[in-house]
Amino acid sequence: MLDQETLRTFIGVAETGSFSKAAERLCKTTATISYRIKLLEEDMGAALFTRTTRSVTLTPAGMHLLTQAREWLAWLESVPGELQQVNDGVERQVNIVVNNLLYDASAIAQLLAWLTQRYRFTQFHFSRQIYMGVWDTLLHDGFSLAIGVTGTEPLSETIALEPLGDVEWLFVMAPDHPLHQPGAILTEAQLRRYPAVNVEDTARTLTKRVAWRLPGQKEIIVPDIETKIAAHIAGVGIGFLPRSLCQPLIDRRALVSLTIPSMRPPSPLSLAWHKHHSGKAVTDIVRLFQQRQPEISGFLTTLDC
Repeated sequence: MLDQETLRTFIGVAETGSFSKAAERLCKTTATISYRIKLLEEDMGAALFTRTTRSVTLTPAGMHLLTQAREWLAWLESVPGELQQVNDGVERQVNIVVNNLLYDASAIAQLLAWLTQRYRFTQFHFSRQIYMGVWDTLLHDGFSLAIGVTGTEPLSETIALEPLGDVEWLFVMAPDHPLHQPGAILTEAQLRRYPAVNVEDTARTLTKRVAWRLPGQKEIIVPDIETKIAAHIAGVGIGFLPRSLCQPLIDRRALVSLTIPSMRPPSPLSLAWHKHHSGKAVTDIVRLFQQRQPEISGFLTTLDC
């Protein structure tokens, strides 16, 4: 009743608004097209087209069927390739979580261009998380791979890690901030008088971490690293930023970097994936990172590798 040929015929008439034009498109006779549509309407028990001497237009039932027919036909045409992909050990869907510190739209697009060319029938889903939220998403939300989990030791025996490098931190503030005293080493008492700007950890199951805040110090929470940078430039707070992100701003005098009693040590980040449930797509992504291929270079610009 709804085989591929019938679906193509129905879509052809609906899109051209003509039995004869649909016949030309499908290399059939007009009589064949008309007969197929007649049988389809009889099988459906509803009129799909309103016919006049000059035009053929869809009825409400026909409009509904057109939406469904396009989806069904696309699915039917993709099934052989999808089944072959499954037989070849390629995942139907790959979910990837990226650390906020490494997230870059161009890097995502570059990796996607490489992946979609090789895995046409795999759906890719990217998520952006912060601190322990990266681990949380990998361990508890059915994600296949994480770009930038904290540390170099897995939180589960089922997870494999590939160290990516370290994030180096600088303590920064706006040039006109009251704490800006060139050459001076600031005390904790001085620092505590001004708010720390932090991006909130997105972990839900694991314990959240606070990037930097002194006891009793006011904290300003922002949703991402871009907002944190803007807040520092605006002079509303103080805190640490990755050297690679803030150094250009320091060079332009949009920010200044100072030394405080307890400087933040470098933060190692790693690639993480499930050892026993990885298909070909995830394996290939891991290989790209292990070999430092150009397709993933955009994720590493924040790191000291």
